[in-house]
Amino acid sequence: MKKSQNTIRTNTTAYKTLHFITGKIIPPVIAIAVFITFWQYLSGSELMPSFMMPSPAKVIKAFINDWPVLLEHAATTLREAFIGLSIGIVLSFIVSILMDACRPLYNALYPVIVVTQTIPSIAIAPLLTLWLGYGITPKIVLVVITTFFPIAVGLLDGFKAADPDALKLLKSMGAGPVKRFIHIKLPYSLGYFFSGLKISVAYSIVGAVISEWLGGSSGLGVFMTRVRKSFAYDRMFSVIIFISGISLLLMLAVIIIKWLVMPWERRSKSVTGNK
Repeated sequence: MKKSQNTIRTNTTAYKTLHFITGKIIPPVIAIAVFITFWQYLSGSELMPSFMMPSPAKVIKAFINDWPVLLEHAATTLREAFIGLSIGIVLSFIVSILMDACRPLYNALYPVIVVTQTIPSIAIAPLLTLWLGYGITPKIVLVVITTFFPIAVGLLDGFKAADPDALKLLKSMGAGPVKRFIHIKLPYSLGYFFSGLKISVAYSIVGAVISEWLGGSSGLGVFMTRVRKSFAYDRMFSVIIFISGISLLLMLAVIIIKWLVMPWERRSKSVTGNK
């Protein structure tokens, strides 16, 4: 009996591993391989000048040669992104809690928040530089603007998704608004919060880089502008790949934090998987 149970567990584990590899790993690997092959074809053909479309090998070589410089500039960009993201998270929580608690405030602010997202970041950045100078302040402000919306909207949707029966139950037991928020609304909103945060961490890097295009002494956006003006497109491609890599790592960090903060979701997934 024990041998049969062990065999079933082994077969189940092997099936899950095979399913994960075939469903999660192989498709993106194939897609990346096709993309690199097409990229190599474009760089080797006469459709585009080679200096404007460097080959993957040249980009990798430039990436390796510029690695120390990229790290130095990345430190500035990450500092701007993290400060702006932290402020954006705090503001998102404060504003979304107030809007959830006060319906007139929600009706007044929500359309304004939506309208602000219709303005491209690249259009706001020059105005912020004009008003606030070439220091770190306009860069942080732009990051706050770009990261605020996904988190705030996610939290508001999470508050609305809270179980009304659970809220009524706690209210009937004498729980006040604060306790109902802590025990019901906040746990329900965490999944929505992390979904918005996963988008915002990528936006924070993009916002910092865009603001650095317009001025500054260091940062990945400043470095990208310099290599573009010198027509070193292989180095510019390496910066783009580096920025994408940082964004992906930050999104992975959010997924890991969510996995640690929300143990009940892990348990529900494991139960569903066992079924």
